[in-house]
Amino acid sequence: MRRTTMLNTINFSQISQDFLKNLTKRQKEVISRRFGFQSGKRETLESIGKSFQMTRERVRQVERDGFLKMRPEIDTYKKVFTALLDYFKKQGELKREDILFSQLAPFKFQPNLYFLLTLHPQFSKFPESSDFYPLWTINPNSLQRAKKVNKFLVSKLKEKKEILPFSKILELYKKNQNILGINLNSQSLLSFVEISKEIEQGMENFFGLKEWPEISPRGVKDKSFLVLKREERPLHFNEISSLIPKLPFQGASEKRVVSQTVHNELIKDPRFVLVGRGIYALREWGYEPGVVKDIIERILRKKKTPLSEGEIVKEVLKQRFVKESTVLLNLKNQEYFIKNSQGKYIVGEI
Repeated sequence: MRRTTMLNTINFSQISQDFLKNLTKRQKEVISRRFGFQSGKRETLESIGKSFQMTRERVRQVERDGFLKMRPEIDTYKKVFTALLDYFKKQGELKREDILFSQLAPFKFQPNLYFLLTLHPQFSKFPESSDFYPLWTINPNSLQRAKKVNKFLVSKLKEKKEILPFSKILELYKKNQNILGINLNSQSLLSFVEISKEIEQGMENFFGLKEWPEISPRGVKDKSFLVLKREERPLHFNEISSLIPKLPFQGASEKRVVSQTVHNELIKDPRFVLVGRGIYALREWGYEPGVVKDIIERILRKKKTPLSEGEIVKEVLKQRFVKESTVLLNLKNQEYFIKNSQGKYIVGEI
């Protein structure tokens, strides 16, 4: 959602045209096409040069001459640029490019905002790298600070091995703020995290490492995993398949998911445990694999003492969604379970 700020009320298109008015016709066209004022798509020096029958270097020179002519007019719009500078200061002096544009300008006027940032010498663009998304900054040193903070957060996420809401990310940072030697407010910290390619936002403002299934789900299995994590209860595969398209994360499938596909995939994945007829739970919740017989045997071995029918049924029903009669039927299997003289059961050693 785009924020409503004073900057959102500025007509970036009109200001851009005001800067161009004193340029030559060729300078106007070159700069307009370079920033995509009309088409919304930025053109290369080479493509513009072909239409003018000029070399790309000559086009670059025309563009440069135009900028030199426009820069003295920057003070005319001091309030606009001051507002932009204030925005960056509140964001930790840097901002991921796509988020910056989506917050400050409607899509059709984003080329104009790009132009104004390029025009003013205090704004610098850093291109995409293996570690960071494209970003703009008013202080190149802020990128080094972001690298230090994000490296720390990545190490903490690896330790915890779980996705965290931003409030917990902020808490981690605050606890170690003195060690890091970097003073940030919550909005600045968010801007630092947003530029990272290692830390990504998943569902409902939770953050984690990009390769984690909770952040970048791959296929039906990961999406089923997310559904169960979100619902926090065992679900039938039909219900899981109906909830997958409703997952609130970017890239969630809107297509119908075939229930049988979900069943076929989950039965093979050790993260999931079949706990009833078509009902799946997550192994990390404490559910253990196996049929009812295996669960009974595991309970008896763990307790290391004979148990009554009622005690066994109670423990099994914590692990499986089955009828009491199913548990009792398995207990009658004398190959595996023996009733002692007190009417309690032990594991029969074959």
